[in-house]
Amino acid sequence: MNAYRDLSMKTDEVLRVELEEFRREHGDLDAAIRALQERGTADQLTLQRLKKKKLWLRDMIARIEDRLYPDIIA
Repeated sequence: MNAYRDLSMKTDEVLRVELEEFRREHGDLDAAIRALQERGTADQLTLQRLKKKKLWLRDMIARIEDRLYPDIIA
């Protein structure tokens, strides 16, 4: 996924917009996964794909946050 390399070429403003979008999408996926699990009608492959996408989003959120808010030890 080329999104990792693309972070260095984006402005902070663009990264903030993407961060909010990824956070919203992550929350939506979390709700969808919970709903499918509660109904008990989802097949495991669908759940696995949704969870993988959610993990990818979490990783992207962490990378963007690290870029926007670096840990500076004083």
